[in-house]
Amino acid sequence: MSELVVFSHLRWTFVWQRPQHLISRLATNRRTWFVEEPLPADVSEPVLRTETHGPVTRVWLEVPSTEPHVGFGGPEAAPYEEALRALLGDPENRIAWLYTPMAFNLAESVGHDLLVYDVMDDLASFRHADAGVRFAQRQSLRVADVVFTGGRSLQQSVAGVRPDAHLFASGVEPEHYAVERPPRPEGAPTVGGYVGVIDERIDLGLVDGLAAALPGWEIRMVGPVAKIDPEILPRRENITYPGPKPYERLPQVLAGFDVALMPFALNESTRSISPTKTLEYLAAGLPVVSTRVPDVVADHGSVVAFADDAEGFAAECFAALGSDSAGLRARVDALLRLHHWDAIAARMETILIKAAAERGAGERAAPRQGAG
Repeated sequence: MSELVVFSHLRWTFVWQRPQHLISRLATNRRTWFVEEPLPADVSEPVLRTETHGPVTRVWLEVPSTEPHVGFGGPEAAPYEEALRALLGDPENRIAWLYTPMAFNLAESVGHDLLVYDVMDDLASFRHADAGVRFAQRQSLRVADVVFTGGRSLQQSVAGVRPDAHLFASGVEPEHYAVERPPRPEGAPTVGGYVGVIDERIDLGLVDGLAAALPGWEIRMVGPVAKIDPEILPRRENITYPGPKPYERLPQVLAGFDVALMPFALNESTRSISPTKTLEYLAAGLPVVSTRVPDVVADHGSVVAFADDAEGFAAECFAALGSDSAGLRARVDALLRLHHWDAIAARMETILIKAAAERGAGERAAPRQGAG
């Protein structure tokens, strides 16, 4: 397959996570487009924009709208079909890759030889989710030639429709985080840090309580605020919000932490998450304290400490400072090698090649309907 067209609810230039890690690797030997949700803008009519990022061409449709968010399923997205067909041309040898099922109809309209659905989130459980997302997910699962899932909870959630789904939990680039930890300035506070999107999945009450329980520490929350009002963020002298940092800067950011935090709320939006940051924290040599997110407990219970409330988090943070870092490193190294993004992308590539061969054989017997 010589062309890859990815449809995503996340923007390529947002936080560097699963789509960017995988697609940047799969793009090395094929023409690759990363199609994003429409973007409300000050334009009089819809305008298709493109932007080159290495082997990936970012694509988005600017639409005249005052709404803060416009999805693939909204009426504003209707012009996408004609504009994309003109941009992409002949669908021969094309893989369409979904990160959001709301783009299923658009993917079908531009045509493809192979449809892949990489289930990285249970989008139906997110706050303000599109009304039709659950139906669109079942439709995408039924029709896709290949289904990947980003964690064991997600795998279980799709097994009833796609028992043949391939489980690929998120990975890590260990070498990216191999930086020397700078000496801490005299008198600087101990740092408990979080890196990632600050949204409905974060237990803000826990963050506030942890800061109160550790008055001599800095609780450093690094990342963009999304889908919540910034006014509700806890405010204390020892809580800081440095804002988002690019992936290239993450090693230096993590080198400034003493303990890595995963203060996730335990709710519908976190029931099926498998956080990429777990392995990134471990690759940076940090002890990790987390709430009991099911996939984190199941996959990393031997190398992550767990707590249920602010007092428990504070106790685990103190314990982490005196933990055996050499012993932790020995347990972590094998885990990091197994979950290297290069290895994950290579295994996915093998599955794509096999599926394309099977699809090609099927096409000779019965032409595919509705693709193109």
